Amino acid sequence: MRALLPHPLLTPILAAVWLLLNNSFSLGHILLGLLLGWFIPWFTLRFWPQRVCIRRPLILLRFIVVLLSDIVLANLAVARRILGRPAQLRPAFVIVPLSLETDLAISLLANTICLTPGTVSACLSPDRRTLLVHALHAPDTDTLVATIKARYEAPLKEVFESC
Repeated sequence: MRALLPHPLLTPILAAVWLLLNNSFSLGHILLGLLLGWFIPWFTLRFWPQRVCIRRPLILLRFIVVLLSDIVLANLAVARRILGRPAQLRPAFVIVPLSLETDLAISLLANTICLTPGTVSACLSPDRRTLLVHALHAPDTDTLVATIKARYEAPLKEVFESC
């Protein structure tokens, strides 16, 4: 079954993205989306170093909702700070210690940080134990680290590790 459908969760996601990008729900686009959703994971199977295991899908869903709300709120906060008093910004680099171990989880954390306006993942240490993050406004760096670990790292650890 794995040879025919290597990533069963990715197939419908890719099909849905195809339909959203085309803004069409015609039968032809649905079939093409499903075909691409099957073919892309099958074709790229040799590039995946490990099988993706989602241990707690409800926590993943909650993580996505938290991330989307954080993106909206961070956009508003960044706009307010930039348009208001940019001289009062306190940019900072912070080092976030990682408890994640898998490549997928670390990559998702780094990308999550980049998706949230006002923060950017800058560098992963060679030993993969720390992540350097730049924040546009971080008056309290310890709070920023705690927020990243609690809101993003902990759910990713629950969902993608310990399988």
